[in-house]
Amino acid sequence: MRAVTLPVLVAVALASVPQTTRSADQIAGSLQTTYAAVSDFSASFVHSYRGGVLKKEAVERGTVLVKKPGRMRWTYESPERKVFVADGRRIYSYIPEDRQVVVSDMPADDAATTPTLFLTGKGHLTRDFVVAMADVADPAPNTYSLKFTPRRPEADYDWMVLVVDRTTLQIRTLITGDAQGGQSTFVFSNLRQNTGIPDSQFQFALPRGVDVINRRP
Repeated sequence: MRAVTLPVLVAVALASVPQTTRSADQIAGSLQTTYAAVSDFSASFVHSYRGGVLKKEAVERGTVLVKKPGRMRWTYESPERKVFVADGRRIYSYIPEDRQVVVSDMPADDAATTPTLFLTGKGHLTRDFVVAMADVADPAPNTYSLKFTPRRPEADYDWMVLVVDRTTLQIRTLITGDAQGGQSTFVFSNLRQNTGIPDSQFQFALPRGVDVINRRP
C-alpha cells in the first residue's frame, strides 16, 4: 500500500514565535513532538493517484484507523472494496474481488519504509528526512506544506509532503511521489484522536476460500 486531531498545547507554546520566521526544520520538530502524543486516530480519506508508468488516474474513498505502535486498518469503500490491516507484526492486503490475501512482515526496524507507516509511530521526521518547505497546488488556508525526502533510499516512495494546520499541526493531506513518476494523495477529514480504539479493530481473520500469498523480505 502506497503508499490526527493533534494536541493544541505545543502549538500554544510556540505561539510567541512568528509563523513567518519558522523554518521547515522547526515546524517538522514541532509536528514530531505533537504527533508523538497521539496514541490513536481515525479519519475518512479520499485517495487519488495519477501518473506512473501506465499513466493511470484513480480516485478512491474510505476510512482509516491507526493505533500506535504499528497498527492500522485502511478500508477502501469505493469504487472497489479493499482492506489493508497491520497488526503490529504483519500486514494483510485483501481485495475481495481477487479472492486472495497477501501477507507480509512489518519492517523490523523503526524506519518508515512506507509513508503510511509514519502514522503508526514508525520513523522520525527530523532524524530520517531532509525537510524543506513545499509548493502545493491550491493549499488549504492556514496550513504549512512540508516536503520530506528520506535520508536513505526507500523502495516505495522518493518523497512525501505533509500539509498541516498552522495552529493545531493537524495533518490535512499526505502526498507521495515514486520513482515511476506517480503521485499519490490522501486528503483526510472527520479526524478524531485518542478515542481508545480497541485492539480488536486490527485483527484480521482470513476469509474462507481465499488464496494466501506470503511475502518475505
